[in-house]
Amino acid sequence: MPALLALLAGLTSALGFAPLGWWPVTLAALALWLWVVHRAPTLKGALWRSWLFGVAHFTVGNNWIQHAFDFQDRMPPALGYVAVVGLALYLAIYPMLAGGIAWKLGRRSKRPDLAYVAVAAAAWIATEYARAVVFTGYAWNPIGVVWVPTPLRSVATVTGTYALSGLTVLLSAALLLPRPKVRAGVIVALALLMLVPGPASKPVTVAATAPRVRVVQPNFPQEAVRSPGYDERLLDKQIELSGTPGRAPRLVVWPEGTVNFYLEDGYPFDWYRQSPLLLRAKIASVLGPRDVALVGGTALNFARDGQLVGAGNSVFALTPDTRIAGRYDKAHLVPGGEYLPMRSLLQPLGLSRLVMGDIDFAPGPGPATLSLPGFGQVGMQICYEIIFSGQVVDRAHRPAFLFNPSNDAWFGTWGPPQHLAQARLRATEEGLPILRATPTGISAVIDASGALVATIPAGRADAIEVPLPAPHAPTLFARVGNWMALLAIVLLSALAIAIRRRAR
Repeated sequence: MPALLALLAGLTSALGFAPLGWWPVTLAALALWLWVVHRAPTLKGALWRSWLFGVAHFTVGNNWIQHAFDFQDRMPPALGYVAVVGLALYLAIYPMLAGGIAWKLGRRSKRPDLAYVAVAAAAWIATEYARAVVFTGYAWNPIGVVWVPTPLRSVATVTGTYALSGLTVLLSAALLLPRPKVRAGVIVALALLMLVPGPASKPVTVAATAPRVRVVQPNFPQEAVRSPGYDERLLDKQIELSGTPGRAPRLVVWPEGTVNFYLEDGYPFDWYRQSPLLLRAKIASVLGPRDVALVGGTALNFARDGQLVGAGNSVFALTPDTRIAGRYDKAHLVPGGEYLPMRSLLQPLGLSRLVMGDIDFAPGPGPATLSLPGFGQVGMQICYEIIFSGQVVDRAHRPAFLFNPSNDAWFGTWGPPQHLAQARLRATEEGLPILRATPTGISAVIDASGALVATIPAGRADAIEVPLPAPHAPTLFARVGNWMALLAIVLLSALAIAIRRRAR
């Protein structure tokens, strides 16, 4: 029975994430998990129950990964289900450790008390952060992201994501405390929170000549990649959706990896299917004299002998005179997606990376800021990079906004809204607007509070053009970063110690 309850808690805990957004269910599920852990007779039992919770939690939350295998010739789609469960078996180690720490260091009385709750929250912060950094990290869906649709999202400006997750565990576990008045107060507060809409984007009056951003979503699904003329049709559609110049300078942004011809000069001639100069001129033909385009494509890296040694998943800044004014190479690559770890061992077993091609992408140097004429400093985070709290901004060169091109066509129906929610939490943490362009949705302009200024829903070919949102002053989290998570762990641990000493 305890094992089944742990599985039930894990399954339901993931329902607070997008697209469902049932965050009260997540809170109840976390409370159930902590109750089951507290009742474990041994440390081994607490670890086992917490691991089962994690397996169920991550299997449901990451179900969208299976969809990426539907586009593979080399690996069967059924392998996607194995990948989802296999990943969950590993990720479950982190809540297992959190539960074990809570049981070992926090459990002293017959029922959960405030000290146990504080230790559990501190342990969750530590293990969730570890999940984001160990083996290059997998930071998808931290618990704190359930607050994105609510006013509590703004707490992240101080705490950041991982400490916010710990506060979420603390709040949920408060339902277990022995004092009826405390439980009733928490329930009433949560009920009132459900009635309050989340912070909305505030209309801002700007001059007609103020810089604008145009986000392009061509709606070319992943399954069409191998259809005849796909690359040319995709390019033409994005050019069509880029609109025409107006009085205001425009920043035209395209999704990740949607220019499937090489934009840079200097590669060996055999690699080109068309002239890079003519390609840049074709894109620049829709730009006004003060416009700039940010387009996603591939950069190639060659050795001195002309041999291809790697590729970059890149964003190119293109000016009206066909110049490439800057390039950013994705730094935080997806293992198994953009490169195959231990290729010499895994490739003979029939495994390959999910992104087509045999050459692995090479990582760039990390968060970078490009200076764009007329638009100032822009930070770059390609796709998956945006999920890593505290790692999205070059703090020595703080940008005015972030550009987050992505290809969410891989992600099924659950992945895109989850990805968008995490981008909104980054905007809130850093106090920076974020521009998201994806091939099939959800594309969006997010203001510096994390509110949605404009979106293009999934499955629609369209473009949105709005004034470029202004940044906020650096938040406390933007200044301190994930040291806030460590501070939260210290404070929660100190609270637990103080309670235990007072009880003596």
